[in-house]
Amino acid sequence: MEFQKCNEIKVLRDPVNGYVHVELQVIWDCINSSWFQRLRRIRQLGGACMVYHCAEHSRFSHSLGVYEIVRRMTEEVPDIRSALSDYEKVLAMAAGLLHDLGHGPYSHAFEFVTETAHEVYTCRILEGDTDVHDILEHACPGLAKDVADVIRHDYRNPLIGQMISSQLDADRMDYLIRDAYFTGTKYGEFDRERILRTLRVREGQLVIKQSGVYAVENYIMARYHMYWQIYYHPVARSYERVLLALFRRLRDLHRLLDDSLSFLNPLIMGEDIPLPVYFRMDEHSFSYAFLCLCEHEDAIVSDLARRIRDRRLFEYIDADDENRETVYENLIKAGYDPRYFWRTDGVMQIPYVPYQEEEGNAIWVSMKNGEIREVSDASSIVHSLIHGESHDDNKVFFPDCGGNEK
Repeated sequence: MEFQKCNEIKVLRDPVNGYVHVELQVIWDCINSSWFQRLRRIRQLGGACMVYHCAEHSRFSHSLGVYEIVRRMTEEVPDIRSALSDYEKVLAMAAGLLHDLGHGPYSHAFEFVTETAHEVYTCRILEGDTDVHDILEHACPGLAKDVADVIRHDYRNPLIGQMISSQLDADRMDYLIRDAYFTGTKYGEFDRERILRTLRVREGQLVIKQSGVYAVENYIMARYHMYWQIYYHPVARSYERVLLALFRRLRDLHRLLDDSLSFLNPLIMGEDIPLPVYFRMDEHSFSYAFLCLCEHEDAIVSDLARRIRDRRLFEYIDADDENRETVYENLIKAGYDPRYFWRTDGVMQIPYVPYQEEEGNAIWVSMKNGEIREVSDASSIVHSLIHGESHDDNKVFFPDCGGNEK
């Protein structure tokens, strides 16, 4: 079928992509839906904005960026253009635009609060009684389910899912460069144009030409450095530990909040969150909630809420620090309950995960002789990275009993 076009091509200025181009009415209507506009109220980087003060960009701008990269793939990469039907090109663009629709406040930290991946909520929104569902179905019956199937990696043409969520995808190609830009760092920069230029499709699989391997090596290193310097920064993790401790305390109290904060009650009671309630869960409403909780009658709740409000975060030491026991004893002496004020967190980052049959996810290289190799077999640098010593970071987070906050 033929999708309706806008009366003129819409363009949105973007610091990472230059312009975001919208020609299809269904895409424009999705952008203007209430559920997509909600992403303006969800920051992209969660706790990292406590470290990098300019990292105030939103899931809204990131989602537009992913859409633009997917749009370029469908129009500028000859193999992709010929491999997809007209319907599948629109499907890919819609999935790229809407892939983060179900994100809650504070990025991935919120998934630990709900104990549910954001993709689950994305699919519920796409297939539920929402304006974005109606827009997709009005444009083409069945489109909403197909977009959800792409998000679930269950669509019949896996190439579309590879474009949006794989180890070399539009999602990462946007957020690495975008997050580097807004944090004022250089770690996430790589030659995205070269990667797009050397993308190919072989037997339904997205691959990179051998001449693009150098750009892929740069991309893999950019991702590795961004995780350690931005996403896994200990201060960002400290902020998230305080956030999780607050919700743990609210749950342990097992007490409903009053009317103005009643939207938090499903979270506190461990109940299913209806979509109208989930819609209200953004960083504006949570900031208001934390402001109110600063005056909560429970001393632990009010303490943790003030720490979030005022950025009085937990201190941290390595989990195997020789002073760990002393720090723990001082914490107890100061009257802190370790269930909420002694938080552990461990992270590990592998630059690239080679092909595993059960995952089916890898970066493939089309060699000059026509052979298809996994990138760790085509690049000595990537091979060295995945066979080198793994890097992890285990920390313990706790309040500064002496009053010296970070």
